[in-house]
Amino acid sequence: MQLAMLGLGRMGMNMARRLARDGHQLCVWNRTVERAQELAARESSVSAYGSLTELVASLTPPRQLWLMVPAGVAVDTLIDQLVPLLAPGDLLIDGGNSYYKDACRRADQLEARGLLFCDAGVSGGIWGLSEGYCLMVGGCRSAFDRIEPLLVSLAPPQGYLYCGAAGAGHFVKMLHNGIEYGMMQAYAEGFAVLEASDYGDQLDFAAVAHLWNQGSVVRSWLLELLEHAFTDDSRLQQLSGYVADSGEGRWTVQQAVETGVAAPVIALSLFQRFASRQPDAFSNRVLAALRREFGGHAVKSSAESQASP
Repeated sequence: MQLAMLGLGRMGMNMARRLARDGHQLCVWNRTVERAQELAARESSVSAYGSLTELVASLTPPRQLWLMVPAGVAVDTLIDQLVPLLAPGDLLIDGGNSYYKDACRRADQLEARGLLFCDAGVSGGIWGLSEGYCLMVGGCRSAFDRIEPLLVSLAPPQGYLYCGAAGAGHFVKMLHNGIEYGMMQAYAEGFAVLEASDYGDQLDFAAVAHLWNQGSVVRSWLLELLEHAFTDDSRLQQLSGYVADSGEGRWTVQQAVETGVAAPVIALSLFQRFASRQPDAFSNRVLAALRREFGGHAVKSSAESQASP
């Protein structure tokens, strides 16, 4: 199947490689054209383009174009550049981590021009090239049916799903990532308690993670990845405790608030990521001051805190 892949970052590049290796004909574009040229040199079924106009002209109508660019302005900007080059019946797929309400808006805007749209939530990370990607797809059913050969190539067996109308794919992916936040936080807290215990110095954390994946109810791919991390660095001393968030956790909590659904674990896991970025949080200094004022409890000065190991 012929496809244009636009955006060759960590996900887009490996997705393009997996599709090319399964026999699809790819026309690729990236903001830095060298990335596209690198892929074309590696895969015989890939052609690289430095111009969107030339890329679109190289495709046989009706066209399929898969966007793998950062959520938000970058998606809208790229769509605005592409629309004048497209014709009715052409199909755009947004495979980034976009907000589902943005997907609904884009679908409406493109439909008014006779263009089709799918929102595809993609999970698999850097391992997707070898293991396959889990794909959650929204949009009109005819558009989903049209791109199903691509989904078959990208996903492992039973690894893709038509989720419903426009926005449904990114909505399901949003909740997927919110759940991921909670799972990761639970593992982090559990190993932190192990590390702080009397047995912390004796335990091989990689071995514990491996053990828990052998028939335990807490086994998961995340735990496999944690085993790899502990194998490389037994106490993760090479890492900073700063934890970023890419938006999906915030949107999940926002959705829970809007619908009145209690989601305390996901909410707290998100707030813990915020806390990780503040080594001397003002809120903690307020707590220390209050304990000193009402109970005369001992506190540390800022100089003492900096001197502490």
